[in-house]
Amino acid sequence: MADAGNPLCRPASEAELANPLAVVDQAGWLGGSIRGKRVLCLAAGGGRQSSLYAAAGAVVTVVDLSGAMLELDRRVAAERGYKMRLLQTSMEDLSGLPTSEFDIVIHPVSTCYVPSVAPVFAEVARVICPGGLYISQHKQPTSLQSNYQRGAGGYSVTHSYYRDTPVPPPATPSVSSQRLRETGAVEYLHRWEDLVGLMCRSGFVIEDLIEPLHAKPDAALNTFADRANFIPPYVRIKARRIGTDQQESSGRKLIL
Repeated sequence: MADAGNPLCRPASEAELANPLAVVDQAGWLGGSIRGKRVLCLAAGGGRQSSLYAAAGAVVTVVDLSGAMLELDRRVAAERGYKMRLLQTSMEDLSGLPTSEFDIVIHPVSTCYVPSVAPVFAEVARVICPGGLYISQHKQPTSLQSNYQRGAGGYSVTHSYYRDTPVPPPATPSVSSQRLRETGAVEYLHRWEDLVGLMCRSGFVIEDLIEPLHAKPDAALNTFADRANFIPPYVRIKARRIGTDQQESSGRKLIL
C-alpha cells in the first residue's frame, strides 16, 4: 500500500493542513483545539494522520506495525518540520510507551486485523491518562458478514456472527469489495459485545457513537455507496478513560 501510493498512505494536502481539525474532527469531539495535547496515532502510519494532528499543534506519537508506513510519517515530518515520535510495534503491544502518557488516542480502522480486541483495549487503557479521550473507528460486524453482490433482497449475510476464525475473502472481487476488504489481508469479525462491552470493561465510558455516512440513494448497483445503503461499513466511538491519577497509581480496581 505504501509503495503503491494508496490514498490511505498519502500525506494531507495543503488545504487540509490549513484547517486540520475540520478534516479529522467533523463531529466536534476534540473540543475545538488540541494544541499541546499528547496524541497517539495508533496503527495509523502513512503520513496522513500524523501530519494533520501535528498541524493542529499536538505532540504526536505514531505507532504502526509497518516500517514502510512509518517511513512515510518520517518523510512528512522532515519536509514540514514536524516533531513526532515513531514506534514500530503491534497495537496489541505498547510496552515501549509509558503508562498514562497520552491525552488523546486516535485509532483509525485496524482492529479487524487482530484476533481479539481485548489486548488492544487493555494497552490503550494503560497508556492513556485518566480522563483522556479514545477515538476509534472499526468495521461493523454485519459488513464483514455480508456479501458484496446485491441480490433481489439486498446484500445477503453469508458468514457466521459467532466466529473466531478469519472472515474468508470475497469469492468474487467487486468494486465494493475492493474498497472494503484489503487484498491479501487477514481480517477478523468483532461482535458488538467485543467492540463496546470490552471497551467499557477495559476502563472506558462511551460518550458518543456515530456511523459515518457513505450511503447514496442514487449510487450505481454493487458500488461501495450502494452497499452502504443497506449496511453501514464503519462505526466511530468516542470513549473516555475513567479513574483518577490517584486511583491509577494506587492500583485500586474500578468496579463497573
